[in-house]
Amino acid sequence: MKIFQVLIVLCLGVNTLVAQDITGKWKTIDDETGQEKSIVQIYESDGKIYGKIVEILTEKKEAVCSKCEGDKNGKPILGMQIIEGLEKEDDVFEGGTILNPSNGKVYKCRLKIEDNPNTLQVRGYVAFFYKTQYWQRVK
Repeated sequence: MKIFQVLIVLCLGVNTLVAQDITGKWKTIDDETGQEKSIVQIYESDGKIYGKIVEILTEKKEAVCSKCEGDKNGKPILGMQIIEGLEKEDDVFEGGTILNPSNGKVYKCRLKIEDNPNTLQVRGYVAFFYKTQYWQRVK
């Protein structure tokens, strides 16, 4: 009986760790239209979180970021890094930025796994104003 209890505790602990894993592929959902737009691969590098577009679901595969500034201007959206430099703080990832290739704007970013571990809350900030999207994990 004691071994069974230990196994249950271990399984619950592993489930909690998996639920907090933000890395992997996420399907982006437009907060205004509800349309699926792309697949973003979120990964960790040097202790920080990054994300790049690995599949485009709505636009032509050759789409470029014509409204982006700097070195991303005119570059293909497919393969573009849009999430940069987030760090884990408690149950959220923040302190970095997210780029919206549709309008070329860069926002402060916060990511958080919802109660459902397959839903990612993605929030972009400008001063006190923010927009939130909910992305779905791709299995």
